[in-house]
Amino acid sequence: MDQVWEILRIVWDFVFGHLMVWNLLFAVIIVFFERRNPKSVWAWLLLLFFLPGVGLILYLFLGQDMHKRKMFRTKELDDQLGELVRYQEKLLQNGQLDLRLEEYADLAMYNLKTSGAVITGENDVDIFTDGNQKFEALLEDLKKAESFIHMQYYIIKDDVLFHRICEVLEEKAAQGVEVRLLYDAMGSRFVKQSVWKRLNGKGIQTAEFFPALLRRFHLRINYRNHRKIVVIDNKIAYVGGFNVGKEYIDLDEKIGHWRDTHLRIRGRAVLGLQMRFLLDWNYAAGENLLLRPELLGGLEPGVRDHCEMQVISSGPDNSVCQVRDNYLRMIGKARESIYIQTPYFIPDESILNALLIAVNSGISVNLMVPCKPDHPFVYWATYSYVGDLVMAGANCYTYDNGFLHSKVMVVDSKVFCCGTANMDIRSFALNFEVNVTAYDEEKARKMEECFKEDLKYSTQITRDEYARRKLSVRIREQACRLMSPLM
Repeated sequence: MDQVWEILRIVWDFVFGHLMVWNLLFAVIIVFFERRNPKSVWAWLLLLFFLPGVGLILYLFLGQDMHKRKMFRTKELDDQLGELVRYQEKLLQNGQLDLRLEEYADLAMYNLKTSGAVITGENDVDIFTDGNQKFEALLEDLKKAESFIHMQYYIIKDDVLFHRICEVLEEKAAQGVEVRLLYDAMGSRFVKQSVWKRLNGKGIQTAEFFPALLRRFHLRINYRNHRKIVVIDNKIAYVGGFNVGKEYIDLDEKIGHWRDTHLRIRGRAVLGLQMRFLLDWNYAAGENLLLRPELLGGLEPGVRDHCEMQVISSGPDNSVCQVRDNYLRMIGKARESIYIQTPYFIPDESILNALLIAVNSGISVNLMVPCKPDHPFVYWATYSYVGDLVMAGANCYTYDNGFLHSKVMVVDSKVFCCGTANMDIRSFALNFEVNVTAYDEEKARKMEECFKEDLKYSTQITRDEYARRKLSVRIREQACRLMSPLM
């Protein structure tokens, strides 16, 4: 035993005796071998040299650079989507694609070229802002499944809501319906392995995205699959902000009301969400479902709204931030108004400058964030960036009726974007996200109405109020803002 302790002591002395050497090595890697944003580079360097031990450990767990790792590309995807994407590009370039809102043809082209986001019409869209209504509708749709259920959530908690969903999934699996459930290892880390094994025993296939080493050590903790997708028989799909847990149906007394936005889609856009799920499942489970054509058929066009949509995916495996750039292009297209709801507002320089330019150009910029934090560091960084918009003349509000988790942008009452991505650097560059951009005036106006309804339960942040904030608040803001490239 004494020999073991002596070996451990020698290792300890070696590691910490050469701490500055390790720091220098990682600093060289960050600066010269990884193509990072300069702000992120400086943040990591400051952390490494001001907190040598802590910074080194954080870099090992959080600092991996996954850009240009094409995790989800397959020959089958290229064969099936490549020709259609090129065909739609040609139609857009020649002005032959019948996009009802022609002024957004350049936005549609960008999403098509960078994200393979095929433009689809004939979509019916239902908007949910209440968790109870969303999950009641989802449960009813799940009960009607005949062929397959594909479900993917970032956070799953083993509580009353998950139990209700599992009852339906188990019943459908017993009827011969293929049920697949994909979850993120970090977001769903509190669910015991025995739960997944029990579901497997009931005929439900499960897969874990970025599983932890030895079920304990999340070596890729900084990269999370933040997507929330459900696809049923290729007839119905859900996407948006709600995860699976009792707080999302207002059963957590500490949080109170949970205000979010989720979409229920019928029509051809369902296939875009199905493709996204299949690619994620292929990576996590090692099962290439793209080889099964029956999982790509059965689409039914919507008959009510005829909403034109694009499904946009992004993640750290790609050097292009598709979700961020879609937001950026939407802001640049604005002529009258911009409405944004987001739980975390930590924009990069391009988004912040675009919003400031919009404000100073006379465009009505309206931003709503939560009144209370679920992550204090992120909250104070958010408040700092909100202050920039407030002082420029934007209309900024804190939502006071519980927690605001909605991720929505509406421009000029014509086009909106809704999905899983927050307006922050993490969603832009670190998380795997999926959004839907819809070119539809009726639905865009409805999204605006949801924002305006929330104003009844919100407080506006005025210039005078922001200028009078306490010194302690200013210090917290600035400290958290300095760390925002790492959040």
